[in-house]
Amino acid sequence: MGDDNARFAAQIAAKASRKLRGQRVSPGTPLGMGLMGVVGWSVAVPTVAGAFLGLWLDDHHRGAHSWTLALLLAGLTLGCANAWFWVARQGNDG
Repeated sequence: MGDDNARFAAQIAAKASRKLRGQRVSPGTPLGMGLMGVVGWSVAVPTVAGAFLGLWLDDHHRGAHSWTLALLLAGLTLGCANAWFWVARQGNDG
């Protein structure tokens, strides 16, 4: 039991040390570019997918309103929410 507690305490100390070291060291350009890329893709993919689905629906199910525009906006909204939650989670994990 005592050995498990010591191992658990060592794991916590190692994680705390990494977190403190990460807060002191600036992320640098490559990490910042990677973050921007992930955020960009998390917005772009649902937006483009919504547009393509809307184009397909417009071709196969004509209606009074444009499916393309509606699903493009829905994809953009979903992508922005996805990026928002992803960045917030990264900020909390630090």
